[in-house]
Amino acid sequence: MINCWYEAGALQLRRTLFAWHEPSFHGAFIAVVRRDDRWGLTVSPLAMLELFADSTALSEVQWCWEGQGAEIAKAAGPLRELLRQGWWRPDYEAWRSGRSGWRLEEGAVQPVREAAPSLAWLDDWASAAIDELIEQTPQMRELWLKMQQAYPLLAAEATKVKRSAKGGDRTSRPVEAADQAAKTRSGAVLIEDERDWLEAVGWWSVSRRLRAALRLLEPENDAGFWSLGLLLQPMQGGSPGLPLDPADPESMALLPSDWQEHWSEVERDLAKMARIAPVLAPERVLVAGTAVSEPDPSPHFLANRKWLLDDDAAWTFLSEQSGPLIEAGFSLFLPRWWEEIQRQSARLKVQTRSSAGSAADPLLGLDQLVQFDWKLAIGDIDLDEREFVDLVEKGRQLVRVRDRWIRLDLKRWRPLLASLRKTQKGLSLGQALQLYWGTPPSDWAQWLAPEEGQELSDEQGESKAPEGADFSGARNENGETTDGTDQVSLALKVELDGPLRQLADELTGTARLTPLAPPPSFQGSLRPYQQLGSAWLLFLRRFGLGGCLADDMGLGKTIQWIAYLLHVKEKEAPGRPSLLVCSTSVIGNWQKELARFAPSLRMHIHYGSNRYRGDAFRDLSAEADLVITTYTLAQMDQEDIASVAWDCLCLDEAQNIKNVYTKQSAAVRVFPARHRVALTGTPMENRLTELWSIMDFLNPGYLGGLTEFNRRFVQSIERKNDADALDRLQRLVRPFLLRREKGDPAIELELPEKLESKEYIQLTAEQASLYESVLQAAMEKIEESTGIARRGAILSTLTQLKQLCNHPTLLLKEGKASVLRGRSHKVERLVEMVEELRQEGERCLVFTQYVETGHLLKETLEAALGEEVLFLHGGTPASQREKMIERFQQSDPSPGKGCGVFLLSLKAGGTGLNLTAANHVFHVDRWWNPAVENQATDRAYRIGQSRNVHVHKFITLGTLEERIDEMIERKQGLSEEVIGGGEQWLTELSTSELRDIFALRRQWVD
Repeated sequence: MINCWYEAGALQLRRTLFAWHEPSFHGAFIAVVRRDDRWGLTVSPLAMLELFADSTALSEVQWCWEGQGAEIAKAAGPLRELLRQGWWRPDYEAWRSGRSGWRLEEGAVQPVREAAPSLAWLDDWASAAIDELIEQTPQMRELWLKMQQAYPLLAAEATKVKRSAKGGDRTSRPVEAADQAAKTRSGAVLIEDERDWLEAVGWWSVSRRLRAALRLLEPENDAGFWSLGLLLQPMQGGSPGLPLDPADPESMALLPSDWQEHWSEVERDLAKMARIAPVLAPERVLVAGTAVSEPDPSPHFLANRKWLLDDDAAWTFLSEQSGPLIEAGFSLFLPRWWEEIQRQSARLKVQTRSSAGSAADPLLGLDQLVQFDWKLAIGDIDLDEREFVDLVEKGRQLVRVRDRWIRLDLKRWRPLLASLRKTQKGLSLGQALQLYWGTPPSDWAQWLAPEEGQELSDEQGESKAPEGADFSGARNENGETTDGTDQVSLALKVELDGPLRQLADELTGTARLTPLAPPPSFQGSLRPYQQLGSAWLLFLRRFGLGGCLADDMGLGKTIQWIAYLLHVKEKEAPGRPSLLVCSTSVIGNWQKELARFAPSLRMHIHYGSNRYRGDAFRDLSAEADLVITTYTLAQMDQEDIASVAWDCLCLDEAQNIKNVYTKQSAAVRVFPARHRVALTGTPMENRLTELWSIMDFLNPGYLGGLTEFNRRFVQSIERKNDADALDRLQRLVRPFLLRREKGDPAIELELPEKLESKEYIQLTAEQASLYESVLQAAMEKIEESTGIARRGAILSTLTQLKQLCNHPTLLLKEGKASVLRGRSHKVERLVEMVEELRQEGERCLVFTQYVETGHLLKETLEAALGEEVLFLHGGTPASQREKMIERFQQSDPSPGKGCGVFLLSLKAGGTGLNLTAANHVFHVDRWWNPAVENQATDRAYRIGQSRNVHVHKFITLGTLEERIDEMIERKQGLSEEVIGGGEQWLTELSTSELRDIFALRRQWVD
């Protein structure tokens, strides 16, 4: 900075000193600044250099030098000439410390240093001026950019930034970082000193005559050492190199005489090699067979250098150090087989030898042990169990077997051997099938991985059994499978013996299952797909495997299981009863279906306050073919029920155990049974863990524990949309899950159409006012709450807003004397539509989530229609439920006669009922789970329905009902996974997201 006392003086000084200076636009770019009480000019390093080097400019002002000013003036001229003539280069020491910079050539800078002996910052001044010179000169700037692109090391900073383990502190260690950066393999040689670096960045080019190379020779026998010898290679001519034998005293005589003067190049090469490959350390050197600790630097010593390596050192050199040496530009001569064994793949061959599974010796479930033999193939060398164990126990990573070299990855093979020894008694059937299908259990998957480039064959995709039965699984033509982990390559080939191969093929649909004709005692007929379903259940029973019959609602899961029960009774005479667990609302339906299709089955209903307990229960069960109870009683009477050895344990609407932590889910898992069956149209409503819960009931342990299942599948599929993980899960589940859909042409149902529509309703002014009041108070409470209290506040708000959308009296709690009509467009529209369809002699189901809404609608509709409206909810006794269903199904459909409207609460009446007399379904308020709503709709849209079914979903415009409906539509379009169960997922949203969903859009208010 050049100082003045006054601003005017500073401006005058700028004009005087820089009027001639074109780079600063004649001083215009020179800043005038004030510091303390003085004014001055801020001048760039290059401008200051040019000013003091120009005697004419200096003569315009009378200078009074203080301190180092005189030395600056003296040094400026010589320094400018050095810069103009190019006597400068990149600064290696600056690069090592994590900076970029320039330094003057030592041979040329001496006159400058003599002119300014006390100017300590001379080098910094020169470096900054060079940066400015490059930036101001287009040709130099373009050349510098090209060099940085061509030589990345030139632009790289050699500072390694470390984070402390406690998260956040950054410390810079420039010298150690430079050493690390010097070891990077970006096409440049290893950086040993400034000369190496300048060569690496393209600043210097050194003419060399020869370079060092290495040659590795394998031992002559298993007990010998590996020999790593030095070769000298000329830089020109393509010679492979001159080997030097330390045992030959005349080896030096073979060297060309003009090579002697270039030993320094060889020394530099060896020093660089030793930094990359520690096996080249001096203590390993032998000269004429004698170890030396401090090598003689003479040319003769270098020429006779040799390293002897044991097996471990040779493996380390080949696997870890040879690659970096080659990438750093050094020549290595390695055994020809080394490249081959790096590509060697390993394959574990497992062959079962169990005869179990035949008709005479059926399996007893997935826990049944299956004996097996195994071999390990590495490359084209097969190792039997004895050979493999012997090699692993010797601990050698490079092994010569039958005159062929193979590598043993001991870190991988030792755990493999331990796992195989653990399974010495045999694999479980579940493990054998999972391995065969390419989905190894976790204790195998940890060391299994696919060979590079290997893919599943086309046969591993979905396959169809006859008549549309879906038994999808996965295997390839030879039973060879892989698992998508990221471990070291180890392919697996599983060969199942005859009975197990047949079982696996039948489970995955590659063999034809014959549809089973209904037993003689079955009073009715079965469609072909239903015959196939019964046959599938019996097939699984034969092998002790649980199965989930997951047909679409209305396809007759009930009668398929009834046919299964009759077949078991008639063909096997099991001598013990079966147990059916179902919802309270469908007990009557099961009674009627059993009486209709299987009157020969002796049935006992374990239900009601007068139900039998203890010995009386056991005695009655022993006399029955089938005992029916509810999920609630399965929990309450767990001890009694668990005391009976059941033949088949069947869960109807098995989604009731989707939450593994509920008491009823835990209870049914402890009931002993020869065979387990689950019936459900929705094996997974919302989350994969629901599917796990059902599968774990059917075949305990098959998918591992819940924690393991979450780690293997849930996190990958639900959070990352991992298609490979989803494919592996499907391969595991599909053999034990049979699902057919109504739209499948092979089903040949010829059902009428299901016509869905949305009825958009506006709020009344009264509702809108109440809506905003509730929302304002609720959001304040939600913002102040956390954890369970916050979730409770959200669900409470949700209930209030939804009930308000139905009718304001539900929120105001006005009682029976309140005026119902004219205060809710939703109620008015429902009444209009129901009146119209009743005039046409049609009947309908009306679903609501709230019992209070049901009572309000019952009163309103009865007043409007002049006929009784039935209402089934959770508090309706079981005996009355059956009477209500029968009345609705059989009553006169004429207007004003019979019962043409059936109100149902979604939970109590949404599953298990057959209500095909209705051909209209109304969803007054939404559950916001498509699977649950579809289940409710299927009370009318199922086998036995002869008319088109019209589904009406009511949505209040401008409210949360419209927003969440939009979210559901988007979610369904993106994925098959639906939004969380019921409304619980809303509690996980942020306050701002909730405010957006709940907010009232007033343009839709009446």
